[in-house]
Amino acid sequence: MREIEVSRITDTVERLCIEANEHLPADVKAAILHCRDCEDGVVARDVLDHIVENYEIADREHVPVCQDTGMACVFLEIGQDVHLVGGDLAEAVHEGVRRGYEKGYLRKSVVKDPVRRGNTGDNTPAMIYTEIVPGEQVTITVGPKGFGSENMSAIRMLKPSAGLQGIKDFILETVEAAGPNPCPPMVVGVGIGGTFDKAALLAKKALMRPLDTSHPDPFYADLEQEMLQKINELGIGPQGFGGKTTALGLNIETLPTHIAGMPCAINISCHVTRHQKEVL
Repeated sequence: MREIEVSRITDTVERLCIEANEHLPADVKAAILHCRDCEDGVVARDVLDHIVENYEIADREHVPVCQDTGMACVFLEIGQDVHLVGGDLAEAVHEGVRRGYEKGYLRKSVVKDPVRRGNTGDNTPAMIYTEIVPGEQVTITVGPKGFGSENMSAIRMLKPSAGLQGIKDFILETVEAAGPNPCPPMVVGVGIGGTFDKAALLAKKALMRPLDTSHPDPFYADLEQEMLQKINELGIGPQGFGGKTTALGLNIETLPTHIAGMPCAINISCHVTRHQKEVL
């Protein structure tokens, strides 16, 4: 049994909150550059040039790549042979977010109550997702999620009779309805299966997966490519000004489900799809 002080988790979350907001992942940058080279429209290329300039400035000056520094989504894969000591795990994560957003001069965007509002002042609480896995390590992934894109997400409890076409139609319908609102080119996370709540979590986790990877099942890997192509044929384009690049990538995550259902969730992210990971 390996012991890990929760203070290490606090320190790691603090650092990852800042790094994720200041530096886009390499796979996202590569996708933006690839799409820029594929665009032949003057406006679309100009918009993508500005996006590249923006993340280069953020890298160089250590400033947030977007003014919406997001709600901190923290994924914890906890090895079953780990004993966390020295305090409460959830509070350790919240404290890391609290420190990171203060130290990094990141915008505090969380309200105390969904209806009555009132800013918490420190961007807590974080949205914490835990998973017990084999081993004696803790993998921490921090993905700050902006709400211009989050608001464009959707879930639908499809019947099995809807079939594959029902999933395809739902994806395209959701992206087309989103239009320019999620600051395209967007990244689309799709969760299929499980239950109502699990499908949504799958879609969120799909956004954490590098864009240069594919679903391990060739059936879903092909579906990822097909739907990315169809989305880009919509012509929404960078920032909604038209073009070939409406989405940088589309990742699908799946789980078994009940015989009577086929839940499908779509979590949309903007081109500032942030995530940083560290293993303790």
